Amino acid sequence: MNSPKLLPWYARKAGVPIERAEALWRKAVRKATVETGWVGTSEYFGAAVDNFLELLDDEAATLCAPGMTGLFRRHNRVMRLPLTLMETFTSAGATWQRLCHLTQRAA
Repeated sequence: MNSPKLLPWYARKAGVPIERAEALWRKAVRKATVETGWVGTSEYFGAAVDNFLELLDDEAATLCAPGMTGLFRRHNRVMRLPLTLMETFTSAGATWQRLCHLTQRAA
């Protein structure tokens, strides 16, 4: 059975090399053949994909690659903080000036 066209995408998403993902796909196909006993049915293909995703998750859990997205996300927030504060103070200052003009006119 040919590997699914989304196999490279799944591999990149899990951080697994494509060659290793192809080996995991072949293992998932063998397991699906044993489980279903039939080749080529939708049940067989569904079992193969489920087995592949499970094997891919297990493989991704064994990799020692540090997750950097959280760090980059926090760094982005910290770097945007002065701009956010400036926007907040500018809008607060405009609101304060509007209120001062309203109270001066009322007096």
